[in-house]
Amino acid sequence: MDDKVVRDALVELLTKGSAHVTVGKALEGLPAELRAKRPADRIHSVWEELEHMRIAQEDILRYTLDQGWESPDWPQGYWPSEAPPDDGAWQASVAQFQKDLEEVCALVRDPERDLSARLPQGQGRTYLRQVLLVADHNAYHLGQIVQARKLLGSWGG
Repeated sequence: MDDKVVRDALVELLTKGSAHVTVGKALEGLPAELRAKRPADRIHSVWEELEHMRIAQEDILRYTLDQGWESPDWPQGYWPSEAPPDDGAWQASVAQFQKDLEEVCALVRDPERDLSARLPQGQGRTYLRQVLLVADHNAYHLGQIVQARKLLGSWGG
């Protein structure tokens, strides 16, 4: 199997959407007043979903690269506080999500990194498993964002 083909397919999965929406498309055109609005009881707001994705992606990435990384407490450490974001917090979250996603892509593109290698601290986990976990988790929660936006009447996608 051609290693470059696999790596290119993984980066495409992480960034291009293909069968699901990208983060840029999921957030595009969302009015600021709807960012923290819950569309229904027990359905997370777009802000909560975005921050959860950012926190989880960062945790998976840092755990993968840093043997000393300590994950947040489960589950409360993976979700934002109830406070709605101001514009600065929103922009910082989007930017950090994108920065960490690019770092995951850089890990995938690194020809010196054996994606099938087990993580030293990883209980049998491989780099490939971690990359697929990021892609899967992000795709799921991007779908949740789309659903929330539909319920809020703010999806033209």
